[in-house]
Amino acid sequence: MTSRFLPPYLLQQVAASRAEAADTCLATLAIDERLRAERAARAPAPGSVAPVPGELAEAAWTVHDARRGTTLPGDPVRRPGDGESGDVAVDEAAYGIGATLAMFEQVYGHTSYDGAGAPVSLTVHFGRDYANAFWDGTQLVFGDGDGRVFERFTKPVDVLGHEFAHAFTEYSAGLIYRGQPGALNESVSDVFAACLKQRLLGQRAEEGDWLIGEGLFVPGINARGLRDMAAPGTAYDDPVLGKDPQGAHLDDYIDTTDDNGGVHLNSGIPNRAFQLAATAIGGSAAEGAGAIWFATLTNGSVRPTTDFAGFAAATVAAAGVHAGVVRDAWAEVGVAVAAASGRGQRRATGSGPGSGADAEEADLVAVRRSGGFAGMVVDGQVDLRSGDERAEELRGLVERIDLRAAKPGMPHPDMFVYAFTLCGSHLVVPEQHLTDDLRRLASLVLEQR
Repeated sequence: MTSRFLPPYLLQQVAASRAEAADTCLATLAIDERLRAERAARAPAPGSVAPVPGELAEAAWTVHDARRGTTLPGDPVRRPGDGESGDVAVDEAAYGIGATLAMFEQVYGHTSYDGAGAPVSLTVHFGRDYANAFWDGTQLVFGDGDGRVFERFTKPVDVLGHEFAHAFTEYSAGLIYRGQPGALNESVSDVFAACLKQRLLGQRAEEGDWLIGEGLFVPGINARGLRDMAAPGTAYDDPVLGKDPQGAHLDDYIDTTDDNGGVHLNSGIPNRAFQLAATAIGGSAAEGAGAIWFATLTNGSVRPTTDFAGFAAATVAAAGVHAGVVRDAWAEVGVAVAAASGRGQRRATGSGPGSGADAEEADLVAVRRSGGFAGMVVDGQVDLRSGDERAEELRGLVERIDLRAAKPGMPHPDMFVYAFTLCGSHLVVPEQHLTDDLRRLASLVLEQR
């Protein structure tokens, strides 16, 4: 799976409220993704990279530099045992992967993301002003941000922990990236990201701030972080970003076609359950509730389509003496272990591509992009009859695009998904399957947002 850090709803708000941010969104979506990267060759076992005691087993890592291009993996620039490079993003990635591997090895006895010491490939400086981070099924990839809304995505160590955990989930429970299983997939990444951050800070669960992506936004943006696991829906409230839309209870579940079924929106519900369980159990979140979540994901009790209720039941079964505490945590967010999961009571509205046919779509070209680490949505449309200067090129693209050649498929975690309306025809394509023509069309439609 490939995953991206920015959710679609946040990019939508940024693009709509700030012109210079819209340019960044365009730069991000226009990137010519080439996600057929090779795994990094095995290197010597890492030394003491993270400031925690102990040595890793056989996992190795390589940091690559894409040099603002999009060809993966880029040039290898740092491996275990190398000194600091002087490139902030490279050294942040090296520090973060060392710390993450150390936590999985020392706390859970799990070497690398697959438990068998797979080498980890990381790429920094991906794309030009690329405001995202993702796991593409092969490696971890980080953009530098736009410098106007987003800082570099290697800056908060929990972003790296989040993406690494997507790889771990792919190789353990394999939760599909849609609907409730997808929200659980996102939540699991936030869980281990928070555990990593607190471990590096030497904090007990009750001492942590439970923020994901703290420091990701530039000064002047009214945001404590991207998500707040302790109080979903309160991480930010800013004219550029809008208000954090996450819910904290199953009653607030958002049923939507965007964001792979709202995986970043609805992850707040299981996030809050974990935070409640971790603080009630006490001590280290990684060694307490984190160990329960780890066991749940690796003991065969979670399947790719497991929903909230099924996952809650599995965590209770794995909790041992803490079963009552974990059950109460899930009950607090509206997930009864013995009950069916339900789909929540709130439905996101909107009329973007994929939400139904319009009687006037015969001359309409529209694009809706969702997903990404922040889970934001960006959309736009062009009426080919309007005299818009883009209309002629768009008309030629629509005539040339062969919808049968497009590859719908399942999106990778934290990567973008594009929904197209092409003069009455509808198509949903994950970012990694965009053709050159579809990419160009998306760029044209969204360029003036």
